[in-house]
Amino acid sequence: MAKKEKKQKEGQPKKGKKSDEPTYAVAPDVAIPCRLLERYKSDVRPTLMKKFEYKNVNQAPRLEKIVVNMGVGDAAQDAKVLDEAIGYLEAVTGQKASVRRSKKAISNFKLREGMTVGATVTLRRERMYEFLDRLINVTLPRVRDFRGLSDKSFDGRGNYTIGVKEQIVFPEINIDHVNRVMGMDVTIVTTAETDNEAHELLSSFGFPFRKKAS
Repeated sequence: MAKKEKKQKEGQPKKGKKSDEPTYAVAPDVAIPCRLLERYKSDVRPTLMKKFEYKNVNQAPRLEKIVVNMGVGDAAQDAKVLDEAIGYLEAVTGQKASVRRSKKAISNFKLREGMTVGATVTLRRERMYEFLDRLINVTLPRVRDFRGLSDKSFDGRGNYTIGVKEQIVFPEINIDHVNRVMGMDVTIVTTAETDNEAHELLSSFGFPFRKKAS
């Protein structure tokens, strides 16, 4: 006599077989447009081309990369300092950090060759624009007594560096889990040939430069 098959309950996988359906919600695979990148293509780049009279669209300055760096000179005495710095960097950038080591020994600074001196993250493409968007509109307004950024921090080659004194201004950092206050440098590398062009590029993105006294 044939055995009666047990009626399978609706919505449940068969016993002994794995279900193809996940047991958790899955976000739809939809490309989310990067706001600042779209703004650059539709507004910033045409404006720059008109102002500086570029003949080719490739002449217009653009963002190349953003480098976020934390110095950890105390890591030689306490290895936890490096682990904390890497954790902070990865939290605010959403990307894996790499360790920087000294290339030569400097006796005056008690620095040996190959000693850990910092941790860094290099952002490019969409992730770079997303980080810049959060930096301008969320992070910098959280800085205590913020009065705008100085226009004196360009390096003469179209690159700009921001010094952040406290990592806790980033909303991604849980202040309850912070053991020590650590600063970081954010360097914005552009393809601009002059600081004036780079200043105009960053201003077009909404960079909160300090207004000059009239």
